Amino acid sequence: MADPASYRPAPGTIPTSPGVYTFRDTDDRVLYVGKAKNLRSRLSNYFQDPAHLNPRIRTMVHSADHVQWTVVSSELEALNLEYTWIKKFAPRYNVMYRDDKTYPMLAVSVKEQYPRAFLYRGPRKKGVRYFGPYPKAWAIRETLESLTRVFPVRTCTAGVYRRHEQLGRPCLLGYIDRCSAPCVGRVSPSQHMELVDGFCSFLAGGNTERVMRDVRHEMEGAAENLDFERAASLRDQLGAMDSAMEKQSVVFSDNTDADVIATAGDDLETAVQIFHVRGGRIRGQRGWVVENATGDSDVTGEAGTPALLADFLTQFYGQSAELSDATESAVGGNSRAAASREVTLEPVPREILVPVDPDEIDDIDGLSAWLTDLRGARVTVRFPQRGDKKALMDTARENAAQALRQHKLARVGDITARSSALEELREALWMDEPPLRIECTDISHIQGTDVVASLVVFEDGLPRKSDYRRYRIREAAGDGHSDDVASIAEVVRRRFQRYQQDKTAVPAGDDAGDRLEGEVSAAEAEKGAKRFAYPPQLFIVDGGRPQVEAAQQVLDELGVTDVTLVGIAKRLEELWVPGDEYPVIVARNSPALYLVQQIRDEAHRFAITFHRASRGKRMTRSVLDEVPGLGPKRRSQLVTAFGSVAKVREAGEEAVAALPGFGPKLAAAVMAALAPEEHSDG
Repeated sequence: MADPASYRPAPGTIPTSPGVYTFRDTDDRVLYVGKAKNLRSRLSNYFQDPAHLNPRIRTMVHSADHVQWTVVSSELEALNLEYTWIKKFAPRYNVMYRDDKTYPMLAVSVKEQYPRAFLYRGPRKKGVRYFGPYPKAWAIRETLESLTRVFPVRTCTAGVYRRHEQLGRPCLLGYIDRCSAPCVGRVSPSQHMELVDGFCSFLAGGNTERVMRDVRHEMEGAAENLDFERAASLRDQLGAMDSAMEKQSVVFSDNTDADVIATAGDDLETAVQIFHVRGGRIRGQRGWVVENATGDSDVTGEAGTPALLADFLTQFYGQSAELSDATESAVGGNSRAAASREVTLEPVPREILVPVDPDEIDDIDGLSAWLTDLRGARVTVRFPQRGDKKALMDTARENAAQALRQHKLARVGDITARSSALEELREALWMDEPPLRIECTDISHIQGTDVVASLVVFEDGLPRKSDYRRYRIREAAGDGHSDDVASIAEVVRRRFQRYQQDKTAVPAGDDAGDRLEGEVSAAEAEKGAKRFAYPPQLFIVDGGRPQVEAAQQVLDELGVTDVTLVGIAKRLEELWVPGDEYPVIVARNSPALYLVQQIRDEAHRFAITFHRASRGKRMTRSVLDEVPGLGPKRRSQLVTAFGSVAKVREAGEEAVAALPGFGPKLAAAVMAALAPEEHSDG
């Protein structure tokens, strides 16, 4: 790998003008494309200490052989050129936003003589208009079933169309008036295109209310003229349109034209969700999960959000504009089809709502100007902070979080992926065999108080919750502050002391960690003892080098030599091995790192759950609970009458005895229970 210092340009030779730069390898292949308002300032960031670079960028600068740049006259030109080159070269180190192939869409093949409406999955193609994506395929089928009652457009495949064209008779949909039957010449191409225009316009929200109003007036007119058969047919059409509209939630009362973009992520990946809102309704939703290009994280855990949004807006709307232009060219001189483009989803809406302050996005002014140029009208980028739009942003963010969670679960849920992760973990840690049993511990506390620990167990890459353990840490630090190193050492000692002392013993109580309540019956206890008694192949501690060294010292004292120990540090997701000065760096997109992260996160979740439960019990426990003969009702009566336990002490035995239902004997028992608390310092 090349040393970046070997090809670093002299600082004085780099211009300070706006421009686009490319990092290239020895074969002159483009590895990365970027833009800058000031090329000299931006490029100097890539040649700093590699330890301070994001792992992706660090790998890129070491893989590159030289850097080139092109000066342009403005930031807007730099943005356009960057987008063009990313599309042309597809650089491996740029974040690429590709269509999610799993979501179904409703497509209309506008380039055909008789356009067809159909369900579609896959990348978008030229000459086809898309509506959605929809969350489920059945939603598209129901929408088609409803709208073809009003707009009987063609839905059959090319083979079915040609067969019935040769037969000279329509299919069943043509007989029941759910298709205009262009195959047998019932309608001309222009008449069918009118139906397609109405169909697309209705879905895009451009004339929803007008179409429904016209149908309603026609129905009322037919009823007045005593044409009840026609009125009934129009009534059914209104019902079908209402049914189709119910599938799209009303989010605003006004005619809002906006895209809502939300993100959720961690240090490695970020999920992006976009909601298309047209005419006050959500017309579509799309999602991506991408690897972070930067290592910056804000307090919400959305890594590199401003930089990610700049890349996303450029690629997404640039591609949408290209597809829109291609669609317009495909319909050619058909004026009616070209006119209908105005009422479909615009590639760039009037308003783009983002999850951060737009001023934090790099070159937001140039980006807004570029978006305005694409749309041909003013485009506003802003951050909603209150009202319905803020609520919709929260909904989009929750969808992004769910998408990220499902993505990570899918990585470890498949047996092939789990096997690959375990094998990669074996290679990274120089183990003889893949770690089929992995245990991980984590500490939870609040400023050194109520310190507890968790121990989670994974076998074959899946959690074995019956083997989870919980520990209350006994050795608290003397200064009252947290000592995670000592706590980790205590958990390791207690876990492996039990293993050394009695390999068949059933861990019970606080000495060996508490078994999860309600998960293992008494009959399973002895069977589970041996399952927990044998050691793991890999033991993970949540922490860096100090925690790993402390745990290894305990294992050495106990003579445990058949367990591989490793720690995972949260800051850079590094793996620390005992005795090594430097951490083990695993690829950020590695299945092995995903598995270790999942195990660490599960240990963290379990520790926090136990800590909250323990703290809640301690906070709700009262000295009055120990008074014989004082039930919950009397305890509540006592506290209500005096206000607090301290005021009960101050009131005295006579005041307590005077309460209804009490008496001298119960009052004496209450005061006897409170007396040690009152004189504990004497």
